[in-house]
Amino acid sequence: MQILGPSQTFRRGAQQDAVFELISMGFNVALWYSKYASRLAGKENITEEEAKEVHRSLKIAAGIFKHLKESQIPKLITPAEKGRDLEARLLEAYLIQCQAEAQEVTIARAIELKHAPGLIAALAYETANFYQKADHTLSSLEPAYSAKWRKYLLLKMCFYTAYAYCYHGQTLLASDKCGEAIRSLQEAEKFYAKAEALCKEYGETKGPGPTVKPSGHLFFRKLGNLVRNTLEKCQRENGFIYFQKIPTEAPQLELKANYGLVEPVPFEFPPTSAHWTPDTLAAFDLTKRPKDDSTKPKPEDVKPVKEPDIRPQKDTGCSVS
Repeated sequence: MQILGPSQTFRRGAQQDAVFELISMGFNVALWYSKYASRLAGKENITEEEAKEVHRSLKIAAGIFKHLKESQIPKLITPAEKGRDLEARLLEAYLIQCQAEAQEVTIARAIELKHAPGLIAALAYETANFYQKADHTLSSLEPAYSAKWRKYLLLKMCFYTAYAYCYHGQTLLASDKCGEAIRSLQEAEKFYAKAEALCKEYGETKGPGPTVKPSGHLFFRKLGNLVRNTLEKCQRENGFIYFQKIPTEAPQLELKANYGLVEPVPFEFPPTSAHWTPDTLAAFDLTKRPKDDSTKPKPEDVKPVKEPDIRPQKDTGCSVS
């Protein structure tokens, strides 16, 4: 199991707006959850409970991004600047990618437990669509902001489309449709090759965030072997048993997953404390402060608090933030 996401960091700028500060804090909390998921996913021999925590953290991050985009960003006095990380298009891409990466955990779990190939194919197809939607969301941004991120999203779209065609081919073979299965596996081979090529292009593209190497990870390499082995099996079966014609057109992936689809965890900022009365708020009026406050005692120095290390312990290629 792994989450493979590029690190994207865009400046928020500065505004004289309390809502802007609230949104910025919420954004940072969402990034923390994505970093935390990345760190857990990067551990050796990740446990089932840790995998659940990765899944949960990404859904929480998605919920925060969704709330900021839909409920808080419209309240800004000054709209977020284009290409900055509080702009609606960026938040939408973060949201969708969190959902997609959480769904990657679901797919890994389904493969590990040997669920029906039809379910795995449908989940992979839905995940590919998530990545394609995220890429479309960024398509109107300046390439300087989005080129590297979009390369990553496209390679993941191709990767999970290859997964979908691979497992769809297994489903077709189980239904004695060997010719169609071969054509589906050939399409999986084509999309896997595209993903490999995009991995190289992604590594050579300049842009915000460190470059990860998804093609070097076991989860990526295992798919290539699975596609080749399954295609060879189908071709052998067709030569010995079925003798079916191989269609010229690839089968249409009209797959819908009924299980395992990820939805963001609903998020709301907590209600205003009852302590914030009109009198309390009035006390923050800086125009009414004493002119000479030099007699006030100086505050004591606050000792820095050591932050926990949430960086991945190895190059997992994972992190939305």
